[in-house]
Amino acid sequence: MASTPDGLPPLRDIVATYGLAPKKALGQNFLFDLNLTAKIARSAGPLEGFTVFEVGPGPGGLTRALLAQGATRVVAIETDPRCLPALAEISDHYPGRLEVVEGDALKTDLAALAGGAPAKIVANLPYNVGTQLLINWLTADVDNPFWSSMTLMFQKEVGQRIVAASGSNHYGRLGVLAGWLAHSEILFDVPPQAFTPPPKVTSSVVHLEPLAERLPCDLARLERVTHAAFGQRRKMLRQSLKPLGGESLLDRVGIEPTRRAETLSVEEFCALAQAL
Repeated sequence: MASTPDGLPPLRDIVATYGLAPKKALGQNFLFDLNLTAKIARSAGPLEGFTVFEVGPGPGGLTRALLAQGATRVVAIETDPRCLPALAEISDHYPGRLEVVEGDALKTDLAALAGGAPAKIVANLPYNVGTQLLINWLTADVDNPFWSSMTLMFQKEVGQRIVAASGSNHYGRLGVLAGWLAHSEILFDVPPQAFTPPPKVTSSVVHLEPLAERLPCDLARLERVTHAAFGQRRKMLRQSLKPLGGESLLDRVGIEPTRRAETLSVEEFCALAQAL
């Protein structure tokens, strides 16, 4: 058996040993390149002293990189019971540092698992739930985020929507929400052939950190405004925002009623939400 830097078997051997063919229904695309998983782990910054959450570890390539990079505690959330024996092997290799939670990440309260300890989230997210997971974590507690950073892999198009600013074709509800709560940037792209099986699209690793000071705004009202505005993004705001007050709402904030949703800054969306 070939050796690897951490002394554990190569990922392809582990997949063969435990019969871990990726399941399309679970959005599984495994990363076997240990140089790439190490690059993702490094891009999350220092991991010592942090609880690091990983979602969908699969055979554990990124899990191993996070532990090798010095994460004090890794909590890996895996919904596929087939992967548990492979993860147990990693846990034995790094005693007391890897906790595996079998379950659905969409229903898992990461803040409770962090227990007040400093936390980071680093994950190659399943494509089918990535956006919803990000929204859940961003909005879990907007005043006191439980995470100090998130380093996450998405489809490139989703990554572009997260970091988009006003005026961009990718700008929408996700860009407004992320822009209000965090500083985000795309660190690098990952080609389809890096995965098994290769997806049909390029992926991007996105890094987010909570803003130290953010605009005063009510989350529920902001969601109502962006839902209405981007729900009919081709229309002028006086039309798309009609259910919320239309021109009178826009007048109160001093926004031209003939503008369209994608031209509004995060500040302007927050002003509209506050004026509701």
